[in-house]
Amino acid sequence: MWPTRPGESVGALRAVVLVALGTALMALSAKVNLPLPYVPMTLQTLVVLMIGAAYGWRLGSATMIAYLAEGAMGLPVFAGPVGGIAPLVGPTAGYLFGFVGAAFVTGWLAERGWDRSVVLLFAAMAVGHIVILAAGFGWLAFGLGLGAAKAWQVGLAPFIAASLVKNALGATLMPAARRLVDRRG
Repeated sequence: MWPTRPGESVGALRAVVLVALGTALMALSAKVNLPLPYVPMTLQTLVVLMIGAAYGWRLGSATMIAYLAEGAMGLPVFAGPVGGIAPLVGPTAGYLFGFVGAAFVTGWLAERGWDRSVVLLFAAMAVGHIVILAAGFGWLAFGLGLGAAKAWQVGLAPFIAASLVKNALGATLMPAARRLVDRRG
């Protein structure tokens, strides 16, 4: 992990700064929320997908793992008033762990050119949203035992329209984000 070749120390420092920036953006986006029963609606999914697309699958996934670790350590980075383990085993757990998979898949697709057009990036972000929503739905339905019908009602249906809007917003904002954090340079 430690830099061993010339220039790697700059790359490692850049990665640390980007992870810190990403986890800070995740924490801020968690605080912009609409409280709903079971799971609040936040801007986190937009930020997760943009981080994945801008950082790539490796750094994007690492950023989400760091974010979850910050919350597990008790930092107030999640949407609710508490940090610690509770959000990672409560109703939001599936969504939170889905962030890692969403950053991975969105970053992987972006690295393969899906970030070159608004339409393809919208599709990549839609796949990322599907990962998050499927993880959240699965946890609510089976992990917490709500059943499929109730999990659909409280954990999936309320988020579909907002996900489409966030995909469009993210795909539109990505050129600006790419200029700030160019993973190709």
